[in-house]
Amino acid sequence: MTDIVTAAMIVIGDEILSGRTKDKNIGHLADMMTAVGIDLRQVRVVPDEEDEIVAAVNALRERYDYVFTTGGIGPTHDDITADSVSKAFGVPCEYEPRAFAMLEANYASRGMEFSEARKRMARMPRGADLILNPVSVAPGFRIGNVHVMAGVPSIFQAMLDNVVPTLRTGTRLLSTTIPCPYGEGTIGGPLAEIQKAHPDTIIGSYPKYLDGKFWTELVVRSRSQEAMERASSAIEAMLSEIAKAA
Repeated sequence: MTDIVTAAMIVIGDEILSGRTKDKNIGHLADMMTAVGIDLRQVRVVPDEEDEIVAAVNALRERYDYVFTTGGIGPTHDDITADSVSKAFGVPCEYEPRAFAMLEANYASRGMEFSEARKRMARMPRGADLILNPVSVAPGFRIGNVHVMAGVPSIFQAMLDNVVPTLRTGTRLLSTTIPCPYGEGTIGGPLAEIQKAHPDTIIGSYPKYLDGKFWTELVVRSRSQEAMERASSAIEAMLSEIAKAA
């Protein structure tokens, strides 16, 4: 028996959609989820608009085991993720006492004013748990199956390191790569038949171009070593047949 655990990601920010900021968090989350046996099934990029964030959170938290959000939990007026997630869950957004105390102490130790803007970083949905931030103190939070984290890559990665040990994980997806000297037009038909004959695998076809020639990288994924090997053998046999006929 295999245990499949799923996740989705919501990347929040007008700066991502405009191209001003290049996202570095999607790939990191995908790598981490794959490593621990969680399938990242969907990623949405949404603007700094409350209705868009609420809709995305509610759609994905119902469909997947875990949802991760990045961005919009800073001190400025357009950091509206905490308010939006609160609205999605139907609870007030308010100062969290522990987060407030942590931030207040941090700014006091640095001789800086704990301004109203900075206090905003202690606001989160009522009942949320903190996700600690070892980089810049201001925490993220968890409510239900939704994990809300910073958009700055170094902070996101540090927060995620604290989150991953708390997650339920599934059976890891194994993979193997088979180089194919032919283009997709040559292998498309027989490869589709192999996929149909091996439904417990996922066969990916990735076209490449090098030195004026097309070739294809074939990747077989499965949660079963035996199933992966059977499909790989079928692909190797298919490639041999094409070579003989050439």
